[in-house]
Amino acid sequence: MSDTIDAAVKALNEKMDGGGFDGGTAKFVIEGEGAIMIDGAGARAGDEEADVTLTADEETFRAILDGAENPTAAFMSGKLTVDGDMGLAMQLGTVLA
Repeated sequence: MSDTIDAAVKALNEKMDGGGFDGGTAKFVIEGEGAIMIDGAGARAGDEEADVTLTADEETFRAILDGAENPTAAFMSGKLTVDGDMGLAMQLGTVLA
């Protein structure tokens, strides 16, 4: 597992204050690094089936996590792609913001 994935899992769990994401299961694919699963138990490294899959490069993902990039703006500009439940992706966007 990459250092990027490890750091992202830690940052996501801190953002969620140790809680999970109750909307369903989401997967965040960081191109060239791996994938993170987000669900009711929190964030963890993994690459399983999910209700929604979000894909971005490492730079975009870091910017979203740091608050420098709005997830909706990243999607609208093509930096972030979404496959699956768009409503769930919007809920996840509020968790990340």
